[in-house]
Amino acid sequence: MTQSFARVGRQYPAVRNQGYGDHGASRKKKSMKLWNPVAGDANEDIHENLEALRPRARDLYMGGSLANGALKTLRTNIVGTGLRLKPAFDADFLGLNSKQAADLRRQIEREFCLWAESKNCDASGLHNFYELQQLAFLSWMMSGDVFAGLPILPRDHVIYDLRIRLLEADRCNSPLQIEADKKDRINHGVEVDEDGMVVAYWFSDKHPGSTEITNTKWQRVEVVGKESGRRNVLHLMEAERPEQRRGVPILAPVIESLKQLERYTDAELMAAVISGMFTVFIETESTESDEFGLAVSNPYGEPLPAGSGGTDLQLGNGAVQFLEKGEKATIANPGRPNPAFDPFVTAILRQVGSSLEIPYELLVKHFTSSYSASRAALLEAWKMFRMRRAWLSADLCQPIYEEWFVEAVVKGRINAPGLFDDPIIFRAYTKAEWHGPSQGLLDPKKEVDAAVTRIQNNFSTGERETAELTGGDWEQNVRRNAYEKETIKENGLGEGGEKNNEPGQQEQDDEAESDLQREEGEQ
Repeated sequence: MTQSFARVGRQYPAVRNQGYGDHGASRKKKSMKLWNPVAGDANEDIHENLEALRPRARDLYMGGSLANGALKTLRTNIVGTGLRLKPAFDADFLGLNSKQAADLRRQIEREFCLWAESKNCDASGLHNFYELQQLAFLSWMMSGDVFAGLPILPRDHVIYDLRIRLLEADRCNSPLQIEADKKDRINHGVEVDEDGMVVAYWFSDKHPGSTEITNTKWQRVEVVGKESGRRNVLHLMEAERPEQRRGVPILAPVIESLKQLERYTDAELMAAVISGMFTVFIETESTESDEFGLAVSNPYGEPLPAGSGGTDLQLGNGAVQFLEKGEKATIANPGRPNPAFDPFVTAILRQVGSSLEIPYELLVKHFTSSYSASRAALLEAWKMFRMRRAWLSADLCQPIYEEWFVEAVVKGRINAPGLFDDPIIFRAYTKAEWHGPSQGLLDPKKEVDAAVTRIQNNFSTGERETAELTGGDWEQNVRRNAYEKETIKENGLGEGGEKNNEPGQQEQDDEAESDLQREEGEQ
């Protein structure tokens, strides 16, 4: 009996309607009948649609206030003025005492600032390292991915030769002519080996959208040089499916919603402008003349003589119009501003914010809730900010720092014995933390008290709390505070800056006050 039912189920699949087949996979329900998406691989679902997604996402950024604000909110909170290096090498493993570790840390920070704060780190010479971070991140979010080449380009009067060359996502594309044995391995500019590992990228010397696309040439760039073993190119992207080689713009799921909302906003704005004018419909019973006998307003609101403007009637602010015999004016009332506009837009923006992982309050920069609700929204957003900051530091900042560190050691600017002897020694020297902008304080007293409690109970450190609260450097703060306290002491000032009394001055003041009270008592 069981086998017969199974045989019938195979012959007539529709008969077996159980599990997901009666719910999300149902093909019988009216609500699901016309919903039959095709299951494609990452190439068909993602890569083939990037040529449409990227221009639309960029257009929304350039012309849509909401999309523009959303991407800039991500950039400002995740990158801000740039992720700053904090060397975190393993001093115990490297056999460094406290003084040696402190000296090495300051030396690394000093040398890295020499390179990172100069525009010579940019291959184009336009940005320093921290500006390149925000540019790379913004391009990553807008286009789905971005590439950073790491060429060695010597320049006059410059110590370090490492350069960063950012390349937009469109520049990575497959050449028109591909060798037969590589056709199946190159997809949208990404070349993989037999195991599916990315081994090289193909870049065109011109942007595909450029008006000068003739004689385009492609260059193959290996991810890791075979002879040098160094990284030649970095690829920033957020994968959402296995075997995905190219990234998707973060606005992709909400492109339609944002565009429709932009059109709706423009329509409501125009309706509100028109409703502020003297808006009429002209009704006439006469059919003898094609012209209205209505005075026409010029752009400055001054009435023109009847007939001087033909049939080109215009609306004007407070304009007075004259009607011919047999004509009457009917006032049009579009009912604007629309009282339902704000609640409707708010509902849509909550959905958009949910997709972008940006709470509505932060998306529109409008905090009207209680302290607890606002803090909960910010904490939820900062989970995503920290996640993407970790990705940016791991995929961009750390590899670049390691390439710079190697050059600094080779040139004798930094002393790191055994750096190339063992990968674990290399890792011990180049381990680092990258601190970005702080979260900000809604209630500074409460949050500082909480930070002090965490430090006292060893749940955190002064260095981490300083970075989180103010974005500063704890060690530098300690040294600076010691200097300031010593300066205060040398100038005879108290903690609050008030002048300290000279020795014996307090006793003299007390005696003078007693004498004054005694004289007042005798009187």
